[in-house]
Amino acid sequence: MSWLTALLAGLPLLAGLLWAERGNSPGRILACKTSLSLLFVLAAFTQPHPLPGYYALALAGLILGLLGDVLLALKTKAAFKAGLAAFLLGHLAYVAAFGLYTEPMHWVLPGVLLLWAVAFLVFRWLKPHLGDMRVPVAAYVIVITLMLWAAWAALWGGQLPAWTARLGLAGAVCFYLSDIFVARERFVTPGFANRLWGLPLYYVGQFLIAFSVGQGPA
Repeated sequence: MSWLTALLAGLPLLAGLLWAERGNSPGRILACKTSLSLLFVLAAFTQPHPLPGYYALALAGLILGLLGDVLLALKTKAAFKAGLAAFLLGHLAYVAAFGLYTEPMHWVLPGVLLLWAVAFLVFRWLKPHLGDMRVPVAAYVIVITLMLWAAWAALWGGQLPAWTARLGLAGAVCFYLSDIFVARERFVTPGFANRLWGLPLYYVGQFLIAFSVGQGPA
């Protein structure tokens, strides 16, 4: 699958998803979300695989993302918890994908303490609203921050092909930002604006990671 094919197929589905979210139509939300998420899995599956280890782990993360999307579309608390677990495992798969090609010394990055300071502030912002979800959300914040750190370290270390690392880091950043909107929607201030910003960021992030698997050595 090419970038153009993904764009031509994905944009109408994303527009349909936002329209369904705006109209609060559960059936349409589930249909559009499932189709769009299947598309990023298919995008990765149809790429060349110059790095089999990276491909296998990234594909696992994308499939877990698809599962999480379906669960979150069901709009129940139990499904939300299960979806959170699926995304957490997906982030760990991405951490492993980036970490597979990163030497320990390259995890020591300039500004990494700032990254964790931001994670602490995000959790502190959410904490008063979490109730019995405090521990799962804390674990999720740690893991998604670890994913962003791993993607940054992979680019810094230079062992992945340049465009694999660049696309992977850009995807991780988009995913991180999208999850802030998911948390705001679920725990702080519900509203369509969260989905209007968060859903495009999420899908851009997943497609960037999907296409990163097909990038070979420069």
